Amino acid sequence: MEQYKREFIDFMVESNVLKFGEFTLKSGRKSPFFMNAGAYVTGYQLKKLGEYYAQAIHDNFGDDFDVLFGPAYKGIPLAVVTAIAYSELYGKEVKYCCDRKEAKDHGADKGNLLGYQLQDGDRVVMVEDVTTSGKSIDETYPKVMAAANVEVKGLIVSLNRMEVGKGGVVTAQQEIQEKYGFPVASIVSMAEVVEALDGSLITPELHAAIDEYYAQYGVK
Repeated sequence: MEQYKREFIDFMVESNVLKFGEFTLKSGRKSPFFMNAGAYVTGYQLKKLGEYYAQAIHDNFGDDFDVLFGPAYKGIPLAVVTAIAYSELYGKEVKYCCDRKEAKDHGADKGNLLGYQLQDGDRVVMVEDVTTSGKSIDETYPKVMAAANVEVKGLIVSLNRMEVGKGGVVTAQQEIQEKYGFPVASIVSMAEVVEALDGSLITPELHAAIDEYYAQYGVK
């Protein structure tokens, strides 16, 4: 496992973003772990978060893109801090763009996009916090494609929960890849989290609970 991935796992725990216990997800599933990217609130945390996203994008997709797109609302700060980090780490200027939940009907920036206005030929990397079902991308992707004739180079999320998707055969991330034709990557997967924290934060009892969870909700 790359060093920045191990550091990111520790960073999630220290930032109180990744928690272990018993949580009821929006889907109704009872999960022994929970990730809340909204807990990144300080300047230092946001700076580091952007750097981890930038490193993962560079590793998975390279520099062949022009725009970072973050779906509202949590994707907005992700796109901003990652654009800043990409400039600092790799010397490449990329633009940020986000969607609005409600279109703005006045002013020079009216419309349903915030930040850079997408143009034909733009190459876009989408950034999200986590993908559990793919619902967010199903809502966002049509907005991106309706804005201009762009090429989506990929989607990056911070944590791959590795849960089976709506079709019940492959993971949600794999479903998105198959449905839309662009690659989906993560900074880390839940398997890497377990590998890094096993025997320390993840006790044998917690490990058993995670195994039980994936026996029910993982890919068979």
